[in-house]
Amino acid sequence: MAEIALIGAASGWGAGFRHTEEGPPALQQLGLADWLRARGIDARWRAMLRSEKRWRQHPHLRPPETFALVARHGAALADAVARAIAAGRFPVVLGGDHAIVMGSWAGVARGRGGTLGLIWLDAHLDAHTLETTPSMNAHGMGAAALLGHGYGPFLDLCGGVLRPEHVCYIGVRSYERGEMALLRQLGVRIIEMEEVKRRGIDAALAEGLAIVTSGTDGFGLTIDLDGFDPQDAPGIGLKEPDGLRAAPTCAALSLLAQHEKLRALEIVEYIPEFDRDRRTAHLVRDLILAVLAHEPAFADTAAWERC
Repeated sequence: MAEIALIGAASGWGAGFRHTEEGPPALQQLGLADWLRARGIDARWRAMLRSEKRWRQHPHLRPPETFALVARHGAALADAVARAIAAGRFPVVLGGDHAIVMGSWAGVARGRGGTLGLIWLDAHLDAHTLETTPSMNAHGMGAAALLGHGYGPFLDLCGGVLRPEHVCYIGVRSYERGEMALLRQLGVRIIEMEEVKRRGIDAALAEGLAIVTSGTDGFGLTIDLDGFDPQDAPGIGLKEPDGLRAAPTCAALSLLAQHEKLRALEIVEYIPEFDRDRRTAHLVRDLILAVLAHEPAFADTAAWERC
């Protein structure tokens, strides 16, 4: 497989609080690249994009200032992803709040061209527009923008990168009426958590893979860690109970492992301050291994500490 370009997108401006901006630097300091290379994956940090320095001492900014910061960070991320692809590397983007999704997949679309599909593992839909959002947080608007709806500067960054028939959500269990109405109107497939439990994660991912590879030139996978049950991912901000479980999900992701159409992987919303026993950091590692190396989930975290 090509070299893995680890790209840190250390942004928290899209969320209600900025703790997620500490996630990518923490993963770098913990030795994520070393962990992956110990399992035979040629992974190297190629970028660490942080929020603009002059704004870091302003924790209480509100839109439109935060929207402008999100859009500029997203544009820089799109550039970094496109450069990695141009160099023949496989991008693994690590956030940061989920507003980075706009930059990640804009970069993949620019770098690879063609029609793109996306599997979206998340507790939430992230499909708000200015008319429907109750929070005005940009990390709840990324899907709408990618599908061509919402705030103008976000559309300038990524509008229309995705077509609704090429998108599949898995694990959703918390949303507002307005965003669900938009996605239903567009015809996006949403496999809610109750359906995942009824059918199994293997069947859900198999359906998702069929959707994102039918009529597309490639597909990606975006994973919001709050899609997982807080027992397995304590290092997150929006803790929604009764979510995806780590071990069966990592095992099921072998279906995607080294798929010829897989273009990039994105994992977001890690908050090291909230983590316990590095459980969420280890989940990030295991998810990457599951997708890129067909590895099972690992329960023996002590063995990893020795790597």
